[in-house]
Amino acid sequence: MKFGTKVLHAGITSDPATGAVMTPIYQTSTYEQKAPGVHKGFEYARSQNPTRSVLEANLAALENGKDAACFGSGLAAMDAVIKLLKTGDEVISCNDLYGGSYRLLTKIYEQFGIKSKYIDMGEATTIEEHITKDTKLIWIETPTNPMLNLIDIKKITARVKAVRRSILVCVDNTFASPYLQNPLDLGADLVLHSATKYINGHSDVVLGAVVTKKPKLGQRLKFIQNASGAIPGPQDCFLTLRGIKTLHLRVERACKNAKRIAKYLQTHPKIANVYYPGFKTHPGHKIAKRQMRDFGGMVSFDLKVDTFAEAKKVLSNTKVFTLAESLGGVESLIGHPATMTHASIPKEERAKVKLTDSLIRLSVGIEHVDDLIHDLERALNKL
Repeated sequence: MKFGTKVLHAGITSDPATGAVMTPIYQTSTYEQKAPGVHKGFEYARSQNPTRSVLEANLAALENGKDAACFGSGLAAMDAVIKLLKTGDEVISCNDLYGGSYRLLTKIYEQFGIKSKYIDMGEATTIEEHITKDTKLIWIETPTNPMLNLIDIKKITARVKAVRRSILVCVDNTFASPYLQNPLDLGADLVLHSATKYINGHSDVVLGAVVTKKPKLGQRLKFIQNASGAIPGPQDCFLTLRGIKTLHLRVERACKNAKRIAKYLQTHPKIANVYYPGFKTHPGHKIAKRQMRDFGGMVSFDLKVDTFAEAKKVLSNTKVFTLAESLGGVESLIGHPATMTHASIPKEERAKVKLTDSLIRLSVGIEHVDDLIHDLERALNKL
């Protein structure tokens, strides 16, 4: 199937009980058994739920994987991946990543003896020198949040596996979505999504997912899902399935709008830098062209006067862009990473990746692009 058909049909059949075309919300906590252990494949809703099972099958197909496990949030999905490790193991992560991911690694898992270090993965040739005998997981985010740096998944994975095949490579694919990028096809072992974002796309669900091609990894993730219990409810699974049906259409429109907005911002006299992989001058442009189908709907920029006070003037004066956390919804959002999504990362660490106090992140939605540009122009005129 082509992607636009997969979103509607892959892993999805009409409901066997009623013939319902849309997957029903199985709002139940338990299931009847005819005798102990004799049932229809469902025992207890933490372990299995028909609505969740359909969503997992659909997500696995969208990422060209074999198994998917859904969780209560993107961070719960990441938590499950880290639970594949044990005390003394080491995670190597890119140094520009979501603040919540950094917090989970440093504030939660370091106290249990799982170490983490953060490197620039823009140069795939350097990763071998950072791998030690304790390295068990490589954590990649691409495009990165919020600087939109690109990491060559295929090259990184090949070099890591050349050192030791048992090292797992997990790619956080949230910013790209399965429509723009498929890390498993590039050699990654695991692909993670905060499905709250592009996959659901309507800002009404919090949900996470991990997909793999490897049956043993899939089984381990399912065990962790059941044992830890950080599952999504059936209504959230239903809403996510609903959102997926228009994923390709929404992302196409967001990409188209983002291109126009990035070009507008690039020429604005009060803006210092615009971070957008679609520019030929972007250091990751060639990587993006090679491993993505388009350049995404995210744009970041910083102001010539690099202060939070200046950024606040812009952030507080948009009417179409909504000042809010999150991204990937049908509506356009504007945010300030230093005080919002990345506030948990120390300022000195943010500075290393050029995350300034004036940096503003845009999640471009599907509105008419002329209205979005006019909205930004009005807000920038407040400077």
